[in-house]
Amino acid sequence: MPLTPVHFFSHGSTMMLGEESTSAAYWKSSGDEALAHGLKGVIMMGAHWDAKGDAIEVATNPDPGKSPVAYVHPEKYLDYKLNPDVPTSRRCVQILRDGGFDARENPTFEWIHDTYLILIRMFPDGCPPTTLISTNARYDPHFHMKVGATLRPLRREGYLLIGSGGAVHNLYRNIWAPMLKYSDNFAQETPPEPWALDFRQSVEDVLTKTNGPKLRRAMTRLMKHPQYRDAHATDDHFMAAMFVAGAAGDEEDEALGSYGRLGAETWELTNMCNSQFTIGRWPEPPVKWVAAG
Repeated sequence: MPLTPVHFFSHGSTMMLGEESTSAAYWKSSGDEALAHGLKGVIMMGAHWDAKGDAIEVATNPDPGKSPVAYVHPEKYLDYKLNPDVPTSRRCVQILRDGGFDARENPTFEWIHDTYLILIRMFPDGCPPTTLISTNARYDPHFHMKVGATLRPLRREGYLLIGSGGAVHNLYRNIWAPMLKYSDNFAQETPPEPWALDFRQSVEDVLTKTNGPKLRRAMTRLMKHPQYRDAHATDDHFMAAMFVAGAAGDEEDEALGSYGRLGAETWELTNMCNSQFTIGRWPEPPVKWVAAG
């Protein structure tokens, strides 16, 4: 059975939900392509939810609410109906436990914009069945890569795995004044700073020029990059990239020649780089996805 692609999406600030951009257009086209190929559901790791200790959690709230979104009119998200895939979520818990993780259900988790922003943009006409996976608060890159590798077989069944984080995402180094002055998160009175440009280029190089196990090794090395701490004041928004490298960095992915491609990119708040990457492609012609037996 062929494999679904894997996305590493930079969700940016909350304002990416309210404003049109090339990234928003790419999210929509990615969702359209997934629907056209009969995706079974979405399995996503975001950046704003972490589990303490050694645990990893999977959302099993059958009717989750949405955390409020700053700088975005409520009409953009309040009426969007979330679609938690509780059976698949419980299945993911078991798969992760079988893989050696302390995986737990979280039946009370309310969804946050890092995930539902992407879902609204990808699937504006209706949310597909979706499973949300937490990060772990220790932010160990190898841990999160193994999570992706453990769930990778679900790509054979028609599940779309997505990491929602950031290529360059440091709220402390953003320049907020133009947004406040012009009410425009894309306003730039000055170019992005060199550290942001340098790290952004390194992320693109890793995702587009390495694959298979080399991708996994290169992705973890980015956390030792001289500009990493400028680009990421905290590690939370880079764990999604590790998840993606695990999900799309197997020897089989290398044999298939599955390299990442940069689908779109949006700079906001001067120094935040929202790069959108896809590794692999949907099979042509579309196939009928079946569960592993």
